[in-house]
Amino acid sequence: MKRIIFNFEHLKPVQIIILGFLCVILAGTLLLMLPAASREAGSAGFADALFTATSATCVTGLIVQDTFSFWTPFGQAVILSLIQIGGLGVITVALSIAMLSGKKIGLIQRNIMQESISAPQISGIVKFTKFILLTTFGAEGIGALVMMPVFIRKFGLLKGIWFSVFHSVSAFCNAGFDLMGGEQKYSSLTAFAGNPVVNITIMVLIIFGGIGFLTWMDLAAHKFHFRKYRMQTKVILCMTAILIAVPALYFYFGEFSDAPSDRLLLSLFQAVTPRTAGFNTADLTKLSDTGLFIMIILMLIGGSPASTAGGMKTTTVAVLFASSAAVFKRKKFSSMFGRRIPSDSIQNAGAILLLYITLFSFGGMLISRIEGLPLIRCLFETASAIGTVGLTTGITPGLSLLSRGILVFLMYVGRVGGLTLIFAAVSAGNPGKGILPEEKITVG
Repeated sequence: MKRIIFNFEHLKPVQIIILGFLCVILAGTLLLMLPAASREAGSAGFADALFTATSATCVTGLIVQDTFSFWTPFGQAVILSLIQIGGLGVITVALSIAMLSGKKIGLIQRNIMQESISAPQISGIVKFTKFILLTTFGAEGIGALVMMPVFIRKFGLLKGIWFSVFHSVSAFCNAGFDLMGGEQKYSSLTAFAGNPVVNITIMVLIIFGGIGFLTWMDLAAHKFHFRKYRMQTKVILCMTAILIAVPALYFYFGEFSDAPSDRLLLSLFQAVTPRTAGFNTADLTKLSDTGLFIMIILMLIGGSPASTAGGMKTTTVAVLFASSAAVFKRKKFSSMFGRRIPSDSIQNAGAILLLYITLFSFGGMLISRIEGLPLIRCLFETASAIGTVGLTTGITPGLSLLSRGILVFLMYVGRVGGLTLIFAAVSAGNPGKGILPEEKITVG
């Protein structure tokens, strides 16, 4: 593993990251094509296997075949393994295997790991990796134990245990894959819309996985002393609270008035799941265009850095708002929580926003044109793909191979990161060229 992942000194860390994800997706595709992976006679086709492996590794949750009814327990185990690898990150898994085998972790490996998890510094990377593993398996284990009585009561002992583990891992990794297709295909968690145990557990796992391991380490170090948190932690916690509370209020008063008994759970769950889990307890085809558009925005924003979630990230949006606020107030610099924001962070945030909006928009328009489907539904699918969410209005299984290929590309970009792909392909600027003369250009 060390030789495969880490001994490419001539490659940039970002290139190793994208190659690592490609290798895992290819391996998952080959495993899902085995006859033992699918319930139907023969083996799954390459297109279905590739789409499913990409969706699982990129912790998205979009599917073209129902996970329970199409894939065997072996196939489901492959999918779950891909979800776990994708959630932790390929480099994190490789480094963990190297550590467990007693291999020495050198500077090159630590540098790659730092790039992979967006850590602020290279020191303490090995300790941080151990923290990631303990946090992940601890949260997934607790989540499975909490849901186990509900699933065992409904599905029996062995099946209930498997369902508990599968959904706990899928929720913490923000993947959105489910095994509820035994009674109705593609139903997600709609059968548990009124079950508080399943709803609250899944929501907590989604939020825990989505706020990021750097945030959890800061919380573990400073407990409830908010003022001692790093600026990034404060931003993530505040943005997460806002992005849950505001949409939940809209869904409560604007979408689910016809379900008074489950109204609160439905509203909270549909506000949490676009960030970026992919489970749903409501029929999304019955949402208004306003509701779908709000979910599109939430899917594009996604979770937080160094987390199992995808999307542009909460910090990116916060930086853009802070930068806009500085312009409106005619300040020379942007700031949050008494700290100045570096100019390169603002530039990166602007580039990420433009990249996501461009890919999501063009992808949706292409699929709408190819399939002859309403644009809002196609934009919903592309936002779900590039945000690695997995929510769907039900059109994905019926898409053509070309449209599925667009979604595969968007899922991959969303997981490895658009800037990561660009940095891997483009050489750094030459500092020896000097500074170009400045000339003003009118904007706005």
